[in-house]
Amino acid sequence: KKVALTEAGRYFVGEAKEMVRVHEDGLKKMRSFMQGYTAALKIAISPLIADTILPAVLKRFMNEYPYVEVDVKIIESSDIERAVMNEEVDIGLSCLPSLHKEVGSEKLYSDRVMLVAPHDGRDFESALPLDEEEVLHHARILTHNHPGYWEELCEILKHFYPNSKMMKVSQIHITKRFITEGLGVSFLPSSTVRRELLEGRLMEIPVRSFELPEANAYSLWKYPHETQQQFLRFLSRFHY
Repeated sequence: KKVALTEAGRYFVGEAKEMVRVHEDGLKKMRSFMQGYTAALKIAISPLIADTILPAVLKRFMNEYPYVEVDVKIIESSDIERAVMNEEVDIGLSCLPSLHKEVGSEKLYSDRVMLVAPHDGRDFESALPLDEEEVLHHARILTHNHPGYWEELCEILKHFYPNSKMMKVSQIHITKRFITEGLGVSFLPSSTVRRELLEGRLMEIPVRSFELPEANAYSLWKYPHETQQQFLRFLSRFHY
């Protein structure tokens, strides 16, 4: 129980760990090859994108390219650029563009942002629409559930509705739950609330006082390679 490295062991331990890592990587690649994979793609995806448009797209990609082994990491948008820069992944799908000169980025799509409130239970065709001013004056606004547009939007809201109450909620799925429970309203990307709107659990409030922002999604990469570009070309075929 008191085994310790010798001086020579301490000198060599780094190389020994590297040998073990190379051995394990080789076994992993061999298993992948035996399973029919001849290419690999590591993707970092923000939770928001992973929860909305990606599952259906990824399923189609894997059906069309069965020889590509896909490894998905769910990472916050603020950390995806670093993962790409450190070559932990081949490509990132983020809500934020890259600001690093060595990491390329390209906008994949723009998503309309809308003011969303809990459904009031009234008939859609006969009821009068809820008023934006009434909602934003009296309801708590749930903010900062998207990394791309809230800083600017909060300043706009403070200008038009200086007495409005705000509460930060970092995740969109929690924000939606809070809205349905009557805890407040929020400005959310349309793709994230499509199902709730169709099912009548949430409703859109028209905004006329100011122009709403857009929620963008970006692809990030450090070094282009064929499998990565193949995936990006595949993504470009879809309209979100």
